[in-house]
Amino acid sequence: MTTYTLHLAGDARPGDPAALERAEIVKDGFSWGAFIFNCLWFFYHRLWLAGLLVLVVTLGLDLGLRALDVNPAAAFVAELLLAILIGLEANSLRRWTYERHGRPAVDAVVAAHRDEAEARSFARWLQQAPAPRQPAPSSVLSPSPVFRAGPGAEPVIGLFPDAERPR
Repeated sequence: MTTYTLHLAGDARPGDPAALERAEIVKDGFSWGAFIFNCLWFFYHRLWLAGLLVLVVTLGLDLGLRALDVNPAAAFVAELLLAILIGLEANSLRRWTYERHGRPAVDAVVAAHRDEAEARSFARWLQQAPAPRQPAPSSVLSPSPVFRAGPGAEPVIGLFPDAERPR
């Protein structure tokens, strides 16, 4: 069984089926596509920065190994280890990118395959009751109170604690 995360827009309301139109399900585990295709996998998933970083690191390793005249077997092992590292971290970079773009993980499910994970997470999302909308607090309607700690003390504005007592 594998863990999958559901990523939705940050303003998505629980129970809203329209929010699932652009949902992304990301597997938590090794990515064979990233292992085999490296930066092309990142570009396919529109992970531009991560794809460029992987491309630069891969080319840098290759050029460094050639400049040092490393044994071809050792160079192959080094490049294989880099590909394994990329395969291990690819989905984590994908989740990080979604989070950075305002699409946080809203649910995590354990399933045997992607379709089952999608069905479970969508069903859990739709079972949640939509939260009632609350109006945004307005600073114009409720100004910050001004407090005084004692006679002749400087005023304390906003959320600060009481002014320090004289010693």
